[in-house]
This record gives sequence, C-alpha cells and structure tokens, in this order.
Amino acid sequence: MRYLLGSRFRGAFLGGLLGETLAQSSQPQYSVETNFAQSIFPGVTSLVKSGKFDIDDWLGIYQQKFTDLEPAKIIVATIPLSLFCHENPVKLHQNLLQILKNWDTNPEVRDSTLAIGYAIAQSLTEKLHPQTLIPQIIAFIGDTPTALPQNLLKINNLLEQRSGLERLQTELSSQENLSDGIALAFYYFLSTLEDFRLTVLRSIRHREIWKQHSVIHSQQISTITAVLSGVYNSSVSIPVHWRVSLDRKFSQISPMLELADALATAWSGVYEPGLNFQEFSQEESFTPCVYAAPRVIKAR
Repeated sequence: MRYLLGSRFRGAFLGGLLGETLAQSSQPQYSVETNFAQSIFPGVTSLVKSGKFDIDDWLGIYQQKFTDLEPAKIIVATIPLSLFCHENPVKLHQNLLQILKNWDTNPEVRDSTLAIGYAIAQSLTEKLHPQTLIPQIIAFIGDTPTALPQNLLKINNLLEQRSGLERLQTELSSQENLSDGIALAFYYFLSTLEDFRLTVLRSIRHREIWKQHSVIHSQQISTITAVLSGVYNSSVSIPVHWRVSLDRKFSQISPMLELADALATAWSGVYEPGLNFQEFSQEESFTPCVYAAPRVIKAR
C-alpha cells in the first residue's frame, strides 16, 4: 500500500480545510461561507456513533445543525460517507443516493456528489488511474440529463492532449453551472495528480483566470480540488508550512486530525473510548465510541 488508509482520511479533511482557507485568504473580496469543518462534522459524528451508516441518525444530526444546505455544502457533507463506504462501490452508490433523495437535491448535485464519491473511493482502494477514471465516473453516475458527463469527457480529452488552461477556457466558458465547477476541480486534480501543493495553488488562481460568475464559487472549487488531491496524496504530501500557518491562525489542525482518525477507527471496527469532538460540538458530554473486537472489520 502506497499510503496508510488513515493518512488518506487525514489528507481528505486537512486538504479540504486548507483549500478553503487558502482560497479565502488569497481572495478575501470574493469570500463565501462554506465552512468545511462544520459541514463534515455531523456526518462523522453519525458514522462514529453508530459504527455504520444510519440514514435516520444522519439526517437527524444534520437537521439539528443546518436549516438549509447549499449545493456545495451538500457535496462537502457527503465526503465522510464516501470515505466510510469506499470499499463497496454498490453500497456507496446506494447510500449517497439515499441521502440526496432525502435532501431533495437537483440532478447536478446528485451527479457531482457521485463523481466525487467515486473518485475518493478509487483513491482509497488505490485503483485510481487518470486514463480510466473519468469513463468510470460516467458509468458510476449512469443515465442523467445533466451536462456533467459531457464536461468530464471534455476534461478527459484535454488531459489526453495535454492542453492548457486557455483551451480549457474555450471548452467550458459558454456555461455557468455546477457541472462546470466540478469538471474544473477534476481538471486541476488530474492534471497535476502527484503534487498536492501545485494542484491547490492552481485551483486558487481560478478567480484570476475565470472571470465569469458561476453557481459553484471558485473558493468551493479549491476546497473540492484539495479534498480529491488530499485523499490521493495523503496528509504526508501537504506542505508543513501550510499546516503550521493554518494552526497558528485557527488552531484547527488537531481537531481535524481527530475527526479523520475517529472516522478511520470507526471504519476499521476498532474500539477506541477516547475519541472526543468537543472542539466542533456544542454538546460537551458527547464522547463517540465504536464497539467491536479489535482488528476486525465490521460488516456493514
């Protein structure tokens, strides 16, 4: 195994937090409220507390925290489930659709969530190959009226031809929708697949390159791009000075690592009584535990 699974879980959470924070810092005049940490926390809480995916518990926790979820927040909120169900594509597909159905989301959110979830699963199982990922994602999405499969195919062709951003602008500049934003995130991710730092920096420059307004904000594109790259390259590839700078400003590195470790522990079925999310939870007495025999992966 190239990277430990726990390190990839950490890479997803730290990556998303860094992508969001760096984009906010570089373009404060365009800052929007996404709050990556708060968006993923309810899902992690439910999965760790239950030791499995429980739709009623999941929705109940989210309803307590949020009254309304925007498209980008919905996508981010499903990331813990994609990590948790990564080894079973069929169950991953079913569980993601179950959540989206209850949230009554539009088809673009559905397709975007499935695309990101599948890419996360492929990274965690070390089956991600840039030449085949996009065709596999399109098959995973299935029949759909949205433009995401066509946009992803455009991205795939541009990557095969090693085209730059000027060509990419020509291909996607005529539309302003969620599918464009997700396709761009995959372009930034796959075009510099092995380099987390470069991938994130290119996505942060998105606002300078793409002048038109879009449904999914450039800051949110950076967040999703960083999650994809963080899962693939793991936390060890995240620059130390970025982590130190983030921790000095917001003191969120340790809580985010704890969230990632708790989710990885719950997935593996290991009993761990010391997990505590009080940094993100208002319920100070809540201490999630997973009950199972040590070193046994639980059937879900």
